[in-house]
Amino acid sequence: MIGAMEKTDAADDIVRTAYSARSREYIDLFGSMTSTHPSDRALVGSWAHTLSGPVLDAGCGPGQWTDFLTGCGSAAAGIDLVPEFVRRARTQYPHLSFAHGNFETLDAADESLGGVLAWYSLIHHRPRDVRIPLAEFARAIRPGGGLLVGFFEGPAVEPFDHAATTAYRWPTADFERELLVAGFEVIETHTRTSGEQRPHGAIVARRRAADFARPSAGGLQYTREAEEDETSESPADEAGNVLRRRELG
Repeated sequence: MIGAMEKTDAADDIVRTAYSARSREYIDLFGSMTSTHPSDRALVGSWAHTLSGPVLDAGCGPGQWTDFLTGCGSAAAGIDLVPEFVRRARTQYPHLSFAHGNFETLDAADESLGGVLAWYSLIHHRPRDVRIPLAEFARAIRPGGGLLVGFFEGPAVEPFDHAATTAYRWPTADFERELLVAGFEVIETHTRTSGEQRPHGAIVARRRAADFARPSAGGLQYTREAEEDETSESPADEAGNVLRRRELG
């Protein structure tokens, strides 16, 4: 089973409350693979086939991508901060493992995962805090294991009004640097802009063999606007055995 060490903070509460309030709407709109872009399915599917070992869907929502990863042959399990999403995932995909928790503090052994999918699950992290989950992923992923991150792309690190709560755009190059600091090497990057309301980005990365980096006070500098606006707002059994389940209350 999946698990996270107990951790709560104000930022978590804002995100959890915002998505809980609109969970039914979100599930109706985005809770199935039919709502996903074909190029996203192709990217995640091809990435999944490069992995060996358990895969964590970090910020799994209602679980559709966890199920997709399993269909690609991965030993996948999911974790999400929003209890309504976890309940839906367990009901919809009872053969898979899902837990309610914060993926910044995973209850997983060092180098125990083959990969982590963080598909738009870091968009609400304040820019100065995004290195915390990235370092935790680096700790849990085995050397050579994979990380796939999806995010909203933009010309600067800056906040925008997301339907749920404040989210952040990232230039691809800036997110690449955060991955390098955390202990990953970037394999490839993708952007999708044609016909989209917001540009989308994705980065495929691999855990370096060298020791991973811990979050520090250093790193990238962000715009004053971004900092000021932050305050506003089977295979499943294999995955479950690696990540022991210790849910938040």
